[in-house]
Amino acid sequence: MELRVDRERCIGAGMCVLTAPGVFDQDTADGRVVALDLTPGPEREPAVREAAEVCPSGAITIVAGD
Repeated sequence: MELRVDRERCIGAGMCVLTAPGVFDQDTADGRVVALDLTPGPEREPAVREAAEVCPSGAITIVAGD
């Protein structure tokens, strides 16, 4: 699995951090998404997929699967 995050599109809702805290964080300066792991392992896949689905701005994209 490979991820892309679009910080310009992010509105800082924080749903990604709540859903997959080991993969996403929020920038302390502007509240926008920060990817901690752009290639999370299979054990994190369900949470990452949910984070992408619940992101209100669509700032998280899954670009490849294993």
